[in-house]
Amino acid sequence: MFASMLLLLFGPPLANAAEQIDHGRRLYATCAACHGTDGRSQGAGGLRQLVGQSRDALVASMKAFRSGQREATIMHQIARGYSDEQIDLIAGFLAAQKREAR
Repeated sequence: MFASMLLLLFGPPLANAAEQIDHGRRLYATCAACHGTDGRSQGAGGLRQLVGQSRDALVASMKAFRSGQREATIMHQIARGYSDEQIDLIAGFLAAQKREAR
């Protein structure tokens, strides 16, 4: 009975976290061609690996690209296509990859 109560109390938020990571993974798919399928760039074009960076650093970087504060050849254009919520989801996915390093 105690386990059932814990599941009722904590199950939905955990499921929601998993759903958010999955949503972030789907949004990140557009980034995979340059940054690797899981944020591990293969060194092509000198692109920085995204996995291993903190969620906050990733969010700040994307928002800096979007606002034009950080210069780029194409990232400023790509970042403009994402809302704050979508940037948070992508960063959450990449942060989860950090914890699940392969």
